[in-house]
This record gives sequence, structure tokens and C-alpha cells, in this order.
Amino acid sequence: MDRGMLPQAIALLLAVCSFGPTAGLAEGVQCDLQPVDPKVTYTTSQVSEGCVAHVPNATVGVHILFLEFSKEVSTLELTVQMTNPNGARPQEVLLILSVNKNIHLTLQVPEIPLHLAYDSKLVFLQEAPKAVITELPPSTTKNQLFLWANTKGSIISAAELDNPQSILLRLDQAPTSPSRCTLEPRKDMGHTLEWKSHTQASVLGCHLEGVTGHKEAHILRVLPGSEAWPRTVTVEVELSCALRDPEAVLILQGPPYVSWLIDANHNVKAWTTGEYSFKIFPGSNIQGVNLPDTRQGLLEEARKLNASVIASFVELPLASVISLQDRSCGSGLQPSPTTVQITPPGEGCNQDLLLSLIQPRCSDDVMTLVLRKDLISTLGCTITSLTFWDPSCQAEDTDDKFVLRGTYSSCGMKVAENVVISNEVRPPSRLPQKQVQCINLDSLSFQLGLYLSPHFLQASNTIELGQQGFVQVSMSPSIPELMTQLDSCQLNLGPDVEMVDLIQNQEAKSSCVSLLSPSPGGDMRFSFLLRGYVVPMPTAGILSCTVALRPRTWSLDVHKTASTRLNIVSPGLPDKGLVLPAVLGITFGAFLIGALLTAALWYIHSHTRHPGKREPVVAVAAPASSESSSTNHSIGSTQSTPCSTSSMA
Repeated sequence: MDRGMLPQAIALLLAVCSFGPTAGLAEGVQCDLQPVDPKVTYTTSQVSEGCVAHVPNATVGVHILFLEFSKEVSTLELTVQMTNPNGARPQEVLLILSVNKNIHLTLQVPEIPLHLAYDSKLVFLQEAPKAVITELPPSTTKNQLFLWANTKGSIISAAELDNPQSILLRLDQAPTSPSRCTLEPRKDMGHTLEWKSHTQASVLGCHLEGVTGHKEAHILRVLPGSEAWPRTVTVEVELSCALRDPEAVLILQGPPYVSWLIDANHNVKAWTTGEYSFKIFPGSNIQGVNLPDTRQGLLEEARKLNASVIASFVELPLASVISLQDRSCGSGLQPSPTTVQITPPGEGCNQDLLLSLIQPRCSDDVMTLVLRKDLISTLGCTITSLTFWDPSCQAEDTDDKFVLRGTYSSCGMKVAENVVISNEVRPPSRLPQKQVQCINLDSLSFQLGLYLSPHFLQASNTIELGQQGFVQVSMSPSIPELMTQLDSCQLNLGPDVEMVDLIQNQEAKSSCVSLLSPSPGGDMRFSFLLRGYVVPMPTAGILSCTVALRPRTWSLDVHKTASTRLNIVSPGLPDKGLVLPAVLGITFGAFLIGALLTAALWYIHSHTRHPGKREPVVAVAAPASSESSSTNHSIGSTQSTPCSTSSMA
């Protein structure tokens, strides 16, 4: 080699060597992330679209849930809470469920006046809720549903969720929220709503090349939310290994406003951003470290901690609770299959969901049941036929569904008191049977009676203002299979007077209305006290009550109304009240007498005074004139109400 070229060659060699480490760092950690077995679930308050409003004076508070499901049939647990029962809240709550697929709903609600609106063809309740059921308008878009909800009350919250498994909805209003609910993308619902998805988080893992040992790393990366306010994320870690105790490091990376509470069943080394603490040492906060906010940077941190295996790597939206379960402990890291199974192996047919889809339709003395075949296959079930108790009544097998129908007098129908028609549906093989019922409303009669004593001995059709009335609503015949409850009661005093609500949403409307214990025979009872005066005084009214009936195997109510006509009299008058002509006659007579007395006194005074003296004329208003003015002011006004808690327009 030419000696002149030697320095250049050495310089080139040094340049190549100097760039060696830089190139290796740029390439990053050699780790081929693949789907792995550990299971990660999370609870979050972040929704794809939502809003929260603060309306302190709302009479009816409306909460809307837009629920999108990927499967034809899904389960949902919905819990409604009132964290502060003594706090300000609307008098009534309307909860609207808008779903795109069939769901089997388990509902837990507090003891409050609650309306529940949904499509009964898609939502199947596990048991009868303590709520008044309303059917949603058909074929409603999101905007149309928002407009419809606005006509029912003030919208407090709305949220769109994808594949929810469980939802916690808190009715307490957020004082810092705006006064109007306007949908926003990627909304953090805060304290108002938390939910968990059916869809599990994507968990990846790999072996780190060039690192020896058995230490494994679990990396949880929480992405920033739409609102930056301090919060604590609870991380539940469950590690269980059959062969050895794992030596694990937990790497938690999130926004700077997030702190961590770690609840682990095994010793783990924590490496986090922000502050963290362990549940077994409450209140002992440990300052974290600065961690990179990229995937490659976090993998490099795991290698610096001498981890040879990335047992789990997960990126999650901002969550309140994260649960990590790993039973393989990174040994023999094997990729999980990427295909998604509709029914997990070993789970078999979901019998509860299948039976919830079998709901009777009752009309024209015929019971009809429809079961779609696509739902059967989605649930992992195999059904070739359906029959009633009488096996000769077979379901019609069409291309896409089974249709089973029978008249009330065939197919082994059992009729109780000519009102409740019962049967059972029998799927083939080892699937359980399903009890179904219909109600023949034409065979039911309701009687509404007014009594003037709590002994309910003799009915009356006359009530006096200021008198307490006792009401009993009875059903004939009495059917043990039917649950009955007073849904609402009103007193109609005529077209010129506003309706007086006594019971609404199965709750007493005022302090002067009391729901009483049922009679020994199960008749529904309540009492009310009607106080006030009306000018002109109504002499009659119509008392009506709506009764909610529910068979014990149904989740929906059937309503019937009973009413009776009442005569209303004023205190001390046996037959009628003080009508307007009588009031005007008394007033005019008093005025006339006062005027005549004034004229007589003036005449006597003018004929007896000294002729040389003159005095100014003084007009004295008689007391009757003042009474007349007061009476005329009250004509046409209305003040009739149970006590004074409800006003009449």
C-alpha cells in the first residue's frame, strides 16, 4: 500500500469504528413482539363520544347510553348509583339505552323514581327492574334520539361505548360541568361514568436477544386522555407459576398527572413515572423516574433492568383500574393465535343468553315465539327444533328463524282464572326448558273505591275539601302469578283546573299522599288529603289510577287503568259548595247596605249642623267594598292541591 494512503485508511477505519455504537443504538432492542397469553382488562372513564352537564334545577334528569356491540348477542351489567343520596338531584331520572344488537341486561338501580327507555325487541332484562319502562321511538338516529330526549327533560350525560361489558353510571352531577350537554369526541366522563369492555387489550411479548437470566418485564403504557387532571391508576397484578417464583419487574409509563397504586400478589420491582405506592403500604408514596414515552424506549428500559423476557407489553387508554393476569410467567414464550373465536373453547352453549331470547308475543288469543338462527349459532348452541309442552306443536323451521305459535286453548296451555296462560318451550337435547306466559287482559277487571276511614268498610263517592280520602284498587280475579303495583294516580277536577298528581312513577307525589300496605287480599291502597279552595268551586272530579301488571316470568309491564267519579263539597255544606252567584249576591248586598247607611248618616248630618258652617265632603269606603274588591280578585283563581306542595295553574 502506498504510504501516502495509510493515514487516510486509518482515518476511515476510525470513522467506521466511531459510528458503530451509534448505529446499534439507532436500530434499538432486538425484540419481535407477538401476541401472548397474559390477560389484561381495564376500567376507564374515557368514551369515544360523550358529554356531561350540570343542571341543578332539572325536574327530570336524562342520561343517554349509545351502546355499539360487535356480536349478535352480548351481556351487559349496568349499575346506577347515587353516591350522595342527600345531594341535589332531579325529582325523576330517565335512563335511555340505545343498542344496535341483542343484549342480556343485568340492572342494579337505587331506590329513586327511575324511568327506563329502550327497544324491548333488543334488550332482555334478567329480572324485573324497579323502574317504569318506556319504549323507544322506532328507527331513531343519534341526533333524533337527542332531540327526543330533550323533550323529556334536561340531558345530564350522554356517552357512546363500544362493546361494553359493565357500566357504572353515577347520577351525582358535576358542578364544574357546562350547563348544556354537547357531544365531544374522546370525552373523559370523569366521576360520572366508568366502564369495562368485552374486548380485551392486545397483549404482546418477546424474548430480548443477548440478555441471559430469568427476569421478566411487564410493561403497561397508559396513553394521555382528553383532560389532564390528577388521578390515581390502580394496577392489579396476579402472577402465578407452576414451576418457579417469577422474578418480575413492572414498568408503568403514563402522563405526568398520573400516580399509581400497585396491588400485587407477588414481589415485583416497580419502575414508574410519577409517584407510586403499594396497597400493602398505604400512604407511603415513592417518587418515580423519567421514562421514555415510546415503545422502543420502554423496551430499552427493560433491557437495562436485565429483563430477558417481555412477558407483556400493553398500550391502554387512560384507565382507573388495570388488571394483569399472567399464569405462564414468560416461560416458553409462545405466540397466541391471532384469530378470534366467537365461542372460546370449552365454554359451549351460553344457555342463559339463549333462554333470555325466548320471549312470548301475545295477541288475538295466540302465543308466538321467534328465535333467530344466527343468534343461536353466535351463542355456540345447536338447535334443530322447538316445541311447546305438547310435542305435537312444533316450531316452523324457516331459512333464518324458528317460529313457534299456539292458541290459548291448544298445545298444552295452562290457563289460570282465564287470565294467565302458561306453557313451556322445550329445546332439543339437554338444554333447559323455558317457562313462558301471556296475560288475557280482557278477562281482568279493576275496581277503584274511595273510603273515608282507614278501615275501608264502606265506599263513598263524595269527599269534602280538607277531608282525608282512602283509596283501594282491587283486581278481579286475583291471580298469584301476577305482580301488581300502583304506577300513577291523578285527580281530574275539570278542564279549567290543572290535573292533581297523587302518585307518579310508583312514588307519592307530595307529603299529603301516603302509600299504604296492601289489604290481606293484596289490594293496593293509598291515602290523600285534598286541601284548598276553588272559585268557581268544582263540584265533581274523576279519580283514576294506572296499575302495572307483570307476570313473574316477564321483564316488561302491562298497564291497565281504573277510575271513579267523585262528588266534591265544601266544609259544612252537605250537597254543594259556595258557588259564584252566591258569592256575588252576598257581596252586592253588603255593598248596598253600606251605601244606604252612608247616605242616611249624611242626610242626618246635613240637616242638623249649624247653617253658618261648611265642611268638605269625605267619602268613607265601607268594609263591604273592600271585601268586594278582594272577592273579585279571587274569581277565576285556583288553589287546590293535596296539601300545599303542588300548585294548580
